[in-house]
This record gives sequence, C-alpha cells and structure tokens, in this order.
Amino acid sequence: MELGKRLDRPVVLVGLMGVGKSTVGRRLAKRLGLSFVDSDSAIEDAAGYSPAEMFERFGEKDFRDGERRLVARLVEGDVRIIATGGGAYVDPSTRQLLNERAITVWLDAPVDVLAERTSRRDTRAQLRNGDPKCTLEKLSKERRPSYEKAHIHVKSGEGAHKEVVEAIIEALEKHLSQRS
Repeated sequence: MELGKRLDRPVVLVGLMGVGKSTVGRRLAKRLGLSFVDSDSAIEDAAGYSPAEMFERFGEKDFRDGERRLVARLVEGDVRIIATGGGAYVDPSTRQLLNERAITVWLDAPVDVLAERTSRRDTRAQLRNGDPKCTLEKLSKERRPSYEKAHIHVKSGEGAHKEVVEAIIEALEKHLSQRS
C-alpha cells in the first residue's frame, strides 16, 4: 500500500497475449490499493464489440487507432494499474505516450507458456488461423524490440502470479528510487 501512495502516474503492463497482464494487473492493483482497468474490457464497454470482433470487422489499422485513443484517456485519469492489449505498445505513438505519462512494465514469458495459456480460450483473433504457437513465435520476434523499450522488464513463466506481482513491486521500488 505504501508504494501505491508514492506512485505519481499509472503503471501500464505490456507484453504478448497470454502473459498474464490482466490477472497479474488485478492482483498488483489490489496489493497496492489502486484501481485496475483492462484496456480490452474498456474497448468492449465503449464499442460494444470484443477486441477480437473489432479486429475482424474493422481490421487492425482501425482497431489500433481506436485502441490508441482509449489508452490515451486511460493514462490521463487516476494513478492506477492498466493492462493493455498485446499490440498496443507496439504502436509508436501509443508507446511514446505510455513511456512519457506512465511507468511501463513489460511482462515477458516463454512462447511455450503463452501457447499453453492462450489455448484455453478462443478469444484471440490473431490465433484463430494457422498454428497458434507459430503465430506467437512470430509476434514475439516482431514485438520484442518494442517491448524492450518499457521502463521495467519482468520475466514471467509457469510460476505463481503472486511471484510476478512481487517481482513487479520490487522493480517499481527500484525504478522510483532511480527517478528521485
């Protein structure tokens, strides 16, 4: 809770689909006494379509444009924890905005772990056609250079979400001490 009171800007979780941004984000927010928002849920609330439906109906370009506007609104509010969609941070304008107005945390997990996690539900538009593991490997390779620009890098894996939350808290403490 002490750390939550010292934060002066939102903490934004970025990374590939299935890495645990939403689950870890909820737990992190609870630990820090902050609110939590998932940008994918906020998109669905605003548009009436799931991100996957919007992606399929309007294409990636229009989806990313809407996502960028929504993320910009989310970081202007209260200090909170925000989980973004996997591709949001890859957009250069969104990445710049987030790095200027938030503390960005890249959650990074092995592709094998992501493939297993994402296979549990058919809600990922980009994984519906072809081999999901192959798609995740391609996305990981393409997006890594963008994700590496996050302020903080936390490795995730098959361990408990609690361990990831603790690693983020430790990294946030270090990040804040370096900023002052």
